[in-house]
Amino acid sequence: MVTMDGSRKLIYLFILPALISCGQVTDSEAPAKPTTGNVNSDVIYGIDHRTDLFSITDPALLAAADSTVALINSDKLNDNGNGTSSIQGKTLGKRYNLCPTERFIEQQSSAFCSGFLVNPNTIVTAGHCVDSLFDCATTKFVFGFALKYKGILKYDVPNSEIYSCKTILHSQQPINGADFAIIKLDRAVANHAPLYLRDTGTIPVGEPVFAIGHPLGLPTKVAGGANVRTNSAPGYFVANLDTYGGNSGSAIFNARTFLVEGILVRGDKDFQTKNNCNISKACTDDKCRGEDVTKISNVLPYLAN
Repeated sequence: MVTMDGSRKLIYLFILPALISCGQVTDSEAPAKPTTGNVNSDVIYGIDHRTDLFSITDPALLAAADSTVALINSDKLNDNGNGTSSIQGKTLGKRYNLCPTERFIEQQSSAFCSGFLVNPNTIVTAGHCVDSLFDCATTKFVFGFALKYKGILKYDVPNSEIYSCKTILHSQQPINGADFAIIKLDRAVANHAPLYLRDTGTIPVGEPVFAIGHPLGLPTKVAGGANVRTNSAPGYFVANLDTYGGNSGSAIFNARTFLVEGILVRGDKDFQTKNNCNISKACTDDKCRGEDVTKISNVLPYLAN
């Protein structure tokens, strides 16, 4: 676990740059793996801020994304026999019968959840993403499922970037509480740094936040332009994040300090049918229920143990 004192925070005092996007937004339930409890896909607030890595130049954002993972069912990985594996999956548009106005419909949907590195051999995700021995045995944790070059839809990753679950150190998924899981990997992670976590206090209402993860199972997306709405529940806070099914388990960062504040776990359902295809419901920044983020303080005692 990596926490950060005041002097080191200065290094990370970057303001999240404006993330420009266009078109309508997409939404659905988490791909591939069914969720349990009251876990819904999420909604777009204001404009859709999701951005591919090829459009990001801020080194701090890219470093944060480098420490996040896609949770992918093992049967979606095909070993190429040359030290790499191909990630399989349908295009987003076909998988969810999306209308042609929706964004990212040509990209591949493969992940069922997201996660992030907190120790050299430890991943944190949402509890409803990995909660059984079966989940542990059939889930791969993949770094680098991202589009780094505009116009190139390449979904191969080095086998060295694919990790397995050795054991579930802890998993819980209350319907309206702190939903999270801590996974010990089969080996220490090379070439990726554990993220810095808030270890004291709590994030104030109005603070800017952003998410990094795999909405709808897509390659890595960064989504900024959000703020904390409420922080009165003991286990989680609520923010107007542009997140979806597949973002469950995503790290939610403070946009001022780049500390991880929590884990995306719940939100509004927002998929609607129009003219025999699916479009997204959109809310203004201050409307709809908001997205629930498990506070990272709930996770810290288990990491210490």
